[in-house]
Amino acid sequence: MSAFLWGTAGLSPADWWQLFAHFTLLSLLAIGGAITTAPDMQRFVVGERGWLSDAQFTVSVALAQAAPGPNVLFVAVVGFNVGGLAGLLATLVGTLLPSTLLTLAATRWGEQRRESRAVRAFTAGLTPLTIGLLLASGWILLEPTRTHPGTAALVAATLWLMLRTTWSPLWPIALGAGVGAAGLL
Repeated sequence: MSAFLWGTAGLSPADWWQLFAHFTLLSLLAIGGAITTAPDMQRFVVGERGWLSDAQFTVSVALAQAAPGPNVLFVAVVGFNVGGLAGLLATLVGTLLPSTLLTLAATRWGEQRRESRAVRAFTAGLTPLTIGLLLASGWILLEPTRTHPGTAALVAATLWLMLRTTWSPLWPIALGAGVGAAGLL
């Protein structure tokens, strides 16, 4: 029961605080959703702290993205894999609390001024930033299979489908899951 609550990483109180604080900071930088900060989450928990391997991080994200529910579920899975239930709470509360409070305040402010030129320009300016962050997240998640020739074909097919058709994104996700389940990638 203790391993379920606290994980097996043997984190110190300072580690728990750093995990919470890092995810809190990332929450405030997550323009376009939590998935856009996945590269820095990976850098922190894999590269800097060594709490997870690249494969564990990628599987955590993939598992949560395949499950029904909100996109932010991967934060909870990463946290759980780092430190059990306490890790889940540290990462999820760290991710949700500041962004929720900031979003509430900004939404109220923006609604009162939605017709102003500055608010419209700010909103339009976020589009390329969000696209760039999503591309960086995709690059990190491709790490385990990036050199496989089938990866490029699967990514190209997905991009083509998303840009040229009105198909649901669930179809390329299902295709990727099928290719992975068949062991082809």
